[in-house]
Amino acid sequence: MKSDLFAGEYMAQQASVPGMSLQNAKSIKYAVDGEMFARQGAMIAYRGSLQFERKGQGIGGMLKRAVTGEGLPLMAVRGQGEAWFAHEAANCFIVHIEHGDALTINGRNVLCFDPTLTYEIKTVKGAGMSGGGLFNSVFTGHGKLGVICDGNPLVIPVTAQQPVYVDTDAVVGWSDRLETSLHRSQSIGSMIRGGSGEAVQLMLQGEGFVIVRPSELTPQKASAH
Repeated sequence: MKSDLFAGEYMAQQASVPGMSLQNAKSIKYAVDGEMFARQGAMIAYRGSLQFERKGQGIGGMLKRAVTGEGLPLMAVRGQGEAWFAHEAANCFIVHIEHGDALTINGRNVLCFDPTLTYEIKTVKGAGMSGGGLFNSVFTGHGKLGVICDGNPLVIPVTAQQPVYVDTDAVVGWSDRLETSLHRSQSIGSMIRGGSGEAVQLMLQGEGFVIVRPSELTPQKASAH
């Protein structure tokens, strides 16, 4: 049988070393030798002897997810084999986190990660009870984190001299050492008259970076995540 479908770029090859790698722009392959973690429902294929188990966030984590609609519903993958992960054909990226690093990221943008990483659901400082998610996941430790993004992400440097303002529905994540607060870019009078629809942004200050996706989170997508 002959077809461009069977070109080398589409064929899955046997992994040579354990761990995470990009299969292509839309999926991540993980060679499991023990344990790893992924978002529930993200596995699209696997081979070998693997078991999949839902992982709870603990009572506090589940409460925060219920209150905010955000969260990180996980499953543990255990055994020996290979698994492929993807989510709605979103673009996939691998972030190498080293000791001393801390990355704040929306739960909806997490695909999978090494067991050597730890995460904690934390309040977004300065965000009050509004914005695009009161709680985000903060990853620390040493290992790889698989991240997804609708479209090609925009990574904007943040400096002490120049803060960055981002739409709360478009932000993917940021370096955790940045200070956050809500910024109102419209006057009350303008909002009463209709405004531009961009009344409040998340302001980030300090030294670091922020990751933004090229689309806002619609109510339909929010309910799907």
